[in-house]
Amino acid sequence: MAFNVGDFKDVEIMVAETGWAYRGDSNEVGTSVENARAYNGNLIAHLRSMVGTPLMPGKSVDTYIFALYDENLKPGPTSERSFGLFYPNLTMTYDVGLSKNSQTPTTPTTPTTPSPKPTAPVWCLPKADIPDDQLQSNLDYACGHGIDCGPIQPGGACFEPNTVKSHAAYAMNLYYQSLGKNPWNCDFSQTATLTSTNPSYNACTYPGGST
Repeated sequence: MAFNVGDFKDVEIMVAETGWAYRGDSNEVGTSVENARAYNGNLIAHLRSMVGTPLMPGKSVDTYIFALYDENLKPGPTSERSFGLFYPNLTMTYDVGLSKNSQTPTTPTTPTTPSPKPTAPVWCLPKADIPDDQLQSNLDYACGHGIDCGPIQPGGACFEPNTVKSHAAYAMNLYYQSLGKNPWNCDFSQTATLTSTNPSYNACTYPGGST
């Protein structure tokens, strides 16, 4: 809008740096392979579509992804060393569809080594001994992505037991079931696991089923 007001409608725009960390410290919410793949993968898909922006439809935007390689010697939080699409040894951290060997280059959610989806009913639950602060991060992340977390609110069928672990388990599973039941939807920074044991109890029903 500012460009239009100043009559600079034809100025070329370049995004100098954008990216997402695939790993971070316990207090760095949202740093995971699934989030990094989703962010960069959807970014690439959008740029390839040539949709442009609302003010510049159909216009390409030169964009630089941060980063091609991990800066493994960089000081600071773990996330600062975990933005790369490749490790320093040249192996891929996760696949966003840019390499020649990508299985489906236009699909942002394709993992590097595709795993077959389970055919029997499965549920996504926290691994044992995950600390409450990480479970709270998982809970906030899952409920922040548009799933219905009403059942774990006061008065809901799954509110009791009123613990972070119980609420996180319900939200993580619902996130997994709602986003396609792919293995990477049950990652949560490697704090989740799939199980064939139905965790439902009393009036609390955990969504699940075959894929």
